[in-house]
Amino acid sequence: MLAAETGADLDDGPRAKTPATERMCAVTRQVRPTGELIRFVVGPTGEAVADLKRKLPGRGLWVTASREMVTQAVRRRVFAKGFRRDVKAPADLADAIERLLARSAQDALAIAAKAGQVVCGFGKVETALKSREAVAVIHATDGAADGIRKLDGLCRQIDEDATAGRKFPRIAALSSAELDLALGRSNVIHAALLAGSAGQTFLSRCQILVRYRLADDGNADAATAGTPIDTPKDAADQDAADEVRANAHNVERLGLLNG
Repeated sequence: MLAAETGADLDDGPRAKTPATERMCAVTRQVRPTGELIRFVVGPTGEAVADLKRKLPGRGLWVTASREMVTQAVRRRVFAKGFRRDVKAPADLADAIERLLARSAQDALAIAAKAGQVVCGFGKVETALKSREAVAVIHATDGAADGIRKLDGLCRQIDEDATAGRKFPRIAALSSAELDLALGRSNVIHAALLAGSAGQTFLSRCQILVRYRLADDGNADAATAGTPIDTPKDAADQDAADEVRANAHNVERLGLLNG
């Protein structure tokens, strides 16, 4: 029996058996924290819609927040089976969701910048690291290795001073063009987050984005273990190819529904 058919992973039915902080993935039938899942609802024209903010009305079906699991959900017709109706799930749904997650991270970074919690440019980032004002460093995924290496050396110095083996967050989840758009500047390669709640929201959304890109259900925890958040070069190359193939219409439609 499919997980959704038990009612355990549908979020508003009287038969729901898991606590509000956990849901069952409709693909793997594993119960996971809701923070590691994506909620889906049926849109007005019968399509599967990713409810990233978990605010859209209607019954919800939950899928582990990884590209592989969303791809499997589409291929195995999990949405139609779980909702027990003819639900459309486009073949490029996984690509569309990645675009939405990236845009969500950009939006959070823009808010942090408006709150004065972001500094840009190699020199300013270097100063923020040396003064210990920075709480995380951001590198463009297409940034030069030399600059990244120099700043990461300062991050390692902070690591050595940290207690309990904590790692200073290094984030490489957005391209230079995406950072430019979020920060309203040109040629942003390096930035640093300063203390503040808006910056923490950005960190959280980046972690979700990286988990989605890199994790399958077997290694989702490993992909986000520790605080450094980055994307290997080969994964970054694949992400670029995926973005080219993404269907702009679906991205626009999902974005409107998710506010």
